[in-house]
Amino acid sequence: MKKYLLIVTLAFFTLTNCSLDNNNNEGDQIVRVLWHLENVSGGPSDVDNNFSPNVVVWEFNEINSSLTVTNNNDTPSLEDGLNTGTYSYSFNDDDILFIDTNEIGKVTVTTTKLTIDGNIKTSGTVEDGFIFTFNKQVIVEN
Repeated sequence: MKKYLLIVTLAFFTLTNCSLDNNNNEGDQIVRVLWHLENVSGGPSDVDNNFSPNVVVWEFNEINSSLTVTNNNDTPSLEDGLNTGTYSYSFNDDDILFIDTNEIGKVTVTTTKLTIDGNIKTSGTVEDGFIFTFNKQVIVEN
């Protein structure tokens, strides 16, 4: 009797193609995180520059360690970081950001903010570094 019950149970699951996977056939979603430059402060002349969203946007691609920057700042006198382009990036064990092998500063990330402190380097604390503050935007694409 146990053999019959086992065969019926296996047949039921095989014929009904029961699956524990929860696919909804919508395709994979792509989540992009954009970082909008909000403020640049510090530096040799102690600047304090505020930026509107979409003026300077950074997007890190973890798959190929590339950073895409879109810089629409039309005021050249304002410190805004990098020009429009694609750069390689890496981090060391102390969360120091390197862009195209140039040391930028220590990165701190919260739920909604990314801060790059150019005063904190691998050699220790320096003076007159820039501090970049970014706001997070999450975009979900199908």
